[in-house]
Amino acid sequence: RLKLTMAPDVWLEKVENIPFLQFVPVDNKVASLSVNLPEPLHDDPADRIIIATALMHGAKLITSDRRINKYPHVQSMW
Repeated sequence: RLKLTMAPDVWLEKVENIPFLQFVPVDNKVASLSVNLPEPLHDDPADRIIIATALMHGAKLITSDRRINKYPHVQSMW
């Protein structure tokens, strides 16, 4: 969870201007994959969307979330 030191709209504007960062929308393919991920995985919908997005884009997750880091079907690190 992020603890912002500024208003969320100001933070988003600043983050959107970082040249190497890209926002990726949750599309139907990601949504579908998130509910069809291989087990074992918990039922947290946010984690499932994050994992599905990473898989769809071939990305490695950087997270301190122990449950995501233990999930064997996505590359993650912290």
